[in-house]
Amino acid sequence: MTVGDLGFIGLGNMGFPMMARLLAADRRVTVFDTDEAALGRAVTAGATAAASAREVGEHAETVLASLPTPQVSNRVVAEIAGAQRIRRFIDLSTVGRQAAQRNHDLLDAHGVAALDSPVSGGVHGAEAGTLAVMVSGPRSEFDALAAVFALIGRAIFVSEQPGAAQTMKLVNNLMAATTLAATAEVMVMGVKAGLDPQVMIDVLNAGSGGTHASRDKFPRAVLPRTFDYGFATGLMNKDVALYLAEARELATPVDVAESIARIWDRTQTEHGANSDFTCVVKPMEDAADVVVGSEVTTPDRSGPRR
Repeated sequence: MTVGDLGFIGLGNMGFPMMARLLAADRRVTVFDTDEAALGRAVTAGATAAASAREVGEHAETVLASLPTPQVSNRVVAEIAGAQRIRRFIDLSTVGRQAAQRNHDLLDAHGVAALDSPVSGGVHGAEAGTLAVMVSGPRSEFDALAAVFALIGRAIFVSEQPGAAQTMKLVNNLMAATTLAATAEVMVMGVKAGLDPQVMIDVLNAGSGGTHASRDKFPRAVLPRTFDYGFATGLMNKDVALYLAEARELATPVDVAESIARIWDRTQTEHGANSDFTCVVKPMEDAADVVVGSEVTTPDRSGPRR
């Protein structure tokens, strides 16, 4: 089984660096995005531009996509499902189990294999090719695509069940949303009590309280007050909402998830969907009248620097 020429739909913060890694490996890639500037950058990098998502499926046997919402993902799949050349669709987006199952059913009806493949690791992971890629779909297709997945990161096969990788991704992102929010809350409390934020981070990372938020997100984007980690508040809010919807459908406990959802709703309301998700600390800082920063000594009321 050969994967043939590649297509890529969605050239945003995550999609563009993943697509660029395919080009860097001398793969021919046909691309589409509704943002003409992003499309132009891709062409400059060596990709071939298509006029629509459908046209990508007319030129590529294997189409990858990195899209912002379940609605956009479903719309793209409806457009490309009957395209002439497409044989497999790799959705790198976080869209939830129900959207992934709808995509699978529509693509399967046209003889196209669906590989639900959400990623974790942020923009830095996309640039470095170190993303965790959670995959559900036909095992034979997963094996055939090993070299493609290796260009993006480490692929982990979850299940052949459609949508299973989406469930795994929502579990992962609920944990990420929770640890970032919890780290923000305790950092605000410690600073209010007079602790040095850098010392707090050092102690957390040396002990049992260390998380990815304390090891990477806070040192990189919160303490220096750049708020530029590279993932939008609105996307995290969407992922938490998708987790809640699936958990409620399954009738599993959601006490923690509901509390976390309120925190992300508030962050989006106060700082906007396009703010960096490390801004989750800002409403907490405002409530406590402190700033968690290694260089800032007065409250920062200017909003996210984007």
